[in-house]
Amino acid sequence: MAILVAAFELLGEVGYAGLTIEGIATRAGCGKQTIYRWWPSKAHVLLEVLTVKADLYVTNADHGSYADDLRAFLGDTFRLGRQQRVVDILRVLMAEAQINEEFGELFRVAFLQRRRDALQVVLDRARARGDLPPRPTPSTVMDIVFGTLWYRLLATRQEMGDDLVEDLVATLTQAAQPPTDQEIDLGDPQ
Repeated sequence: MAILVAAFELLGEVGYAGLTIEGIATRAGCGKQTIYRWWPSKAHVLLEVLTVKADLYVTNADHGSYADDLRAFLGDTFRLGRQQRVVDILRVLMAEAQINEEFGELFRVAFLQRRRDALQVVLDRARARGDLPPRPTPSTVMDIVFGTLWYRLLATRQEMGDDLVEDLVATLTQAAQPPTDQEIDLGDPQ
């Protein structure tokens, strides 16, 4: 755990470009070989940091309803995603995943799928309770949630605040209704 804490602290001090295995080892009070025994690169160390943080700080506990469970999950996720060091890690790991095929596969399995699995617990519980709307499908719910997160982190850099949580909860907890005649543009009947 000292290695993960050291990596997280150093990232905030020196940035990703200045982060080295040697620096992490010095801060953690261990040898470089100890780190390399468990992680082949600094990206791998940061992946573990991020995975542990997400597991610790993002709940998928039962809050009594789909809306409340989703609100808690999103609130925790976006709160964590507002911490600058976490944002820095997310951005560099996504970049690394795009240029390093082996790391990309690990990132998808060890982090991205793990986060989807955590949200799946919320969706499965809602389905069992009978309060999961038929639409959007659970897979689409996950795409919307995590697509929104990554779009804001990587493309627009817009804040992920409480308003966004409430917008997503409102969107994802309402059962799809068929459009009314007024919502359908039937055009000119000629």
